[in-house]
Amino acid sequence: MAEPGRFRFSASAVQLAGRLLCWSMAAAMVSAAVDALLDPRVRWWGPVWPLPWWLVCASALAWTVLRAREKADRPPPHDSVRSDWERAA
Repeated sequence: MAEPGRFRFSASAVQLAGRLLCWSMAAAMVSAAVDALLDPRVRWWGPVWPLPWWLVCASALAWTVLRAREKADRPPPHDSVRSDWERAA
């Protein structure tokens, strides 16, 4: 078994995609606040400030696909008792 090193992650791809989603959403909110409150006049700001929002969309899509695959790969429960969700459906 490999020892956990400094740069080893025990998180799954779904967890990493979720973390990317959260951090990109935070960056997008900060960039929107800077754009609204400080109104930067530098030329590169106009095309750059929406980039975190594009990253939010991409990471949300990646997280959705990875989470769906994770749930599909999960084996069904071994007990034969129907869950509340199945009875409600």
